[in-house]
Amino acid sequence: MNSPESAPSDTSAPSDTDLRTWLRARVAHYVQLDVADIDTTVALTTYGLDSVYALVLCGDIEDHLGLALEPTVAWDHPTIDALARHVKETLAQASPSGES
Repeated sequence: MNSPESAPSDTSAPSDTDLRTWLRARVAHYVQLDVADIDTTVALTTYGLDSVYALVLCGDIEDHLGLALEPTVAWDHPTIDALARHVKETLAQASPSGES
């Protein structure tokens, strides 16, 4: 099983579309489904994402974006859309100018 490519981290925030696309690819990889089968509005637990993969996803986001997140982030923001919004907000707060 090959892992989807991870883009190198940089200081610029990804677009909403890029972030959702990346998150969909990660979730699809974890639950062994096609990316097209992952709906960004459906709870991640619906796809069988368990606590282990939720922690792995948190670590992948941290590595991908250089961002520190709470380990419960996938439970607190249970869909890809909600998670992407939270990550974008966190990135905006972390940036020196407060902009994304």
